[in-house]
Amino acid sequence: MKLLYILSLTILFISFSSEKEIQEPLVNLRNISTEFVYEIRYATPNNFIGETLYDCAECLLRPEVAQALLEANQYFCEKGYRIKIYDCYRPLDVQKKMWAKVPRPTYVGNPYGNGSVHNKGAAVDITLETLDGCFVEMGSDYDYFGREAHIDNYNFSDEILANRKLLFEGMRKFGFNTIRTEWWHFSYKKNWSYKTMNVPLPCE
Repeated sequence: MKLLYILSLTILFISFSSEKEIQEPLVNLRNISTEFVYEIRYATPNNFIGETLYDCAECLLRPEVAQALLEANQYFCEKGYRIKIYDCYRPLDVQKKMWAKVPRPTYVGNPYGNGSVHNKGAAVDITLETLDGCFVEMGSDYDYFGREAHIDNYNFSDEILANRKLLFEGMRKFGFNTIRTEWWHFSYKKNWSYKTMNVPLPCE
């Protein structure tokens, strides 16, 4: 009986620790680095919905995801580039609005299924620009739903293919995985353990 009691307490402690870990507060990337560039499209009507979906242009991430992204950006800076951010954490309610407009799981995570890794604060949509602010061509615009955005499409110039290779390989070095249909999307490797969230962005 005593052994069973100790085992129960151990399981309770592990469960509490795990729950605490996956619910650790998101961090604002602006608070840990000034070296990123931002173009948060969903805080403007310039997106595939054509509506402003965020009340402010902030990038929130799980702490370990933010740290990995910071390390990736340092890597790119050493090569003469920096990360431009299109999207980070996305509340589940926003995901539902996207799904209502484009119910295509190839491009939009189903919020009534597994949702998007963005809803967990463990994914980023990004591109690169040069350190002096010049555009880096990747073959399509952000959130373009078509073959041109697919990472297994090699029907591009050598320059575009080299730009994509730099982006993909650099992000993979720091624990980010690609998806086939979006060259801009990177999910952090441990995302399956994180909780889906619907916390509003911290807009004043």
